[in-house]
Amino acid sequence: MNGLERFERTSFSALHWTRDVYRAGSGPGVLVMHEVPGLHPRVIEFGQRLVDAGFSVAMPDLLGVAGRTATPLYNVGSMLRACIAREFAVLASHRASPITEWLRVLGRALHAEAGGPGIGAVGMCLTGNFALALMVDEHLLAPVLSQPSLPFPLGRARKAALHIAPEQLEQVKARARAGACVLGLRFTGDPLVPAERFATLRRELGDAFEAIEIDSKRGNPHGIARTAHSVLAFDLVDEPGHPTREALERVIAFFDARLRQGS
Repeated sequence: MNGLERFERTSFSALHWTRDVYRAGSGPGVLVMHEVPGLHPRVIEFGQRLVDAGFSVAMPDLLGVAGRTATPLYNVGSMLRACIAREFAVLASHRASPITEWLRVLGRALHAEAGGPGIGAVGMCLTGNFALALMVDEHLLAPVLSQPSLPFPLGRARKAALHIAPEQLEQVKARARAGACVLGLRFTGDPLVPAERFATLRRELGDAFEAIEIDSKRGNPHGIARTAHSVLAFDLVDEPGHPTREALERVIAFFDARLRQGS
């Protein structure tokens, strides 16, 4: 059992793609976009936490085998497939991956079904900055960027880049000036999510960007590994007072505030 049995498997077609989407829960809609290697049990567990917190959760299956446990070999294989798949543009600094257009349509459908003032979205790792690109739609009220890893930080420019087209970024900035907020999560020692990327988000979005940066340097007080990457899944330590647990609680509170009150 991997937890996926609690979700209803549906199919969603739009543009050039058809993907399975796993649905459960009721209440405001939240789109959960999984990390590498795919919709693995720890991401499913995160989705279930949102269901238990009173949200209608949609988890699209974008890569890998849904429900399969992550292993080093599986991780590498999925990453290689992402690098060559036309849905993703892993080195693009100033444009979003093509699959974000399909995700925008899915988000509209989720909002129409769930109702309320709008929806939330969580991107993780490969999909981390997707939530930023989805902000061009005004119904996305609560975007969460968890360890946003695209573009892969090869070279100085890509370390600071946001994987979004300039015209989309201008729309996001306009929404930020109008009161929209963005939540970002990273471990401080994560080479896939360099500090320069969060510095760009702070510069572009100002006070509308809330950063949660968890200390993972050598000798940190919580013993977090320097290799820590996955804030809400692999590297989540579900213990009171642990910074990853506090990050999870902040994400849920962010959804509560933005989606239930529409603030």
